[in-house]
Amino acid sequence: MRHCVQSVAALDQALHLSPDERRSAEAAERNGLPIRITPHLLRLCDPEDLECPIRRQFVPDPHEQRRVPGDWHDPLGEDAHGVAPSLVQRYPDRALLLVTDQCAANCRFCTRRRLVGRAHGLGATHRLTQAFDYLRCHPEVHDVIVSGGDPLLLGTARLVRIVSALRRIASVETIRLATRVPCALPQRVSHELVNALRPFHPLWIMTHFNHPRELAPATRAACARFADAGFPLMNQTVLLRGVNDRAEVLGKLFRTLVRERVRPYYLLQADPAEGTGRFRTPLRVGVGLMAELQGRLSGIALPKLIVDTPGGGGKVPLCPNYVVGESEGTTRLRTPRGDEADYVDPP
Repeated sequence: MRHCVQSVAALDQALHLSPDERRSAEAAERNGLPIRITPHLLRLCDPEDLECPIRRQFVPDPHEQRRVPGDWHDPLGEDAHGVAPSLVQRYPDRALLLVTDQCAANCRFCTRRRLVGRAHGLGATHRLTQAFDYLRCHPEVHDVIVSGGDPLLLGTARLVRIVSALRRIASVETIRLATRVPCALPQRVSHELVNALRPFHPLWIMTHFNHPRELAPATRAACARFADAGFPLMNQTVLLRGVNDRAEVLGKLFRTLVRERVRPYYLLQADPAEGTGRFRTPLRVGVGLMAELQGRLSGIALPKLIVDTPGGGGKVPLCPNYVVGESEGTTRLRTPRGDEADYVDPP
């Protein structure tokens, strides 16, 4: 982390920025989402190709300074759904615990760009104590997602204290750690970290991979350490224009994840956070991609296409429509091969 690129000069030296990229990086350095890229990710970037899928995710772009229709400052309504310090509840049985404002690398499409690097004290002890008190008083909350920032950036002892406190709340059955560390800083997933977290099973690791190139050898080893220690791994991919909005890219990513024992869980429509319009695709693009992948990928490699409704209404799944027609007792379906078949209801 000490060697992360966090300035325009260092970024220009590593990647040979275009004039537009340099101006955008200077604007971000002044008042935008802070620049932060780990050496690991820099090694995956093409220093010359402006269309490199890793580079596009982490290097500022001129479009970040533009606002487009549909942009939200807080696209998921998390501020409005705060129920205690650092705790967000948008569903009856789930809550989101924000424990840090720091990430190993700052994604330019970040849905919490209003907080990342700017909400110091987000995981302060007094705030977490109030969050734990709320969870104890609301036993209907069975599932807690620990996020931020990235919880795996915390020191191991501090992370263990947080997970241990959650595990002591009898009504909390499931704990999820939402992290991009296996992608951005795989060295952090050490045997020391894995062994420290093992006593708190069931503990789910929610990873974030967007492109096959991110699954470098060190990253695969990090995922294997978690899997070998009994941690279920689920991946959330964000659909990003110019990064992974092609069926062959997503298909390769999902197959590779399954091979590494990481289950593709969600393909997320990019959230409409301010300054992220360049990444967003029309909803029909995601639906079309899922139609292309249906029948070409095993069911365990096929995630749900999800839109997190703006304003905090919650996630809704989108899927292609395979119903061609309906009559009383009979539904005509289109198959992935393009032909049609009738399903007849029982009498």
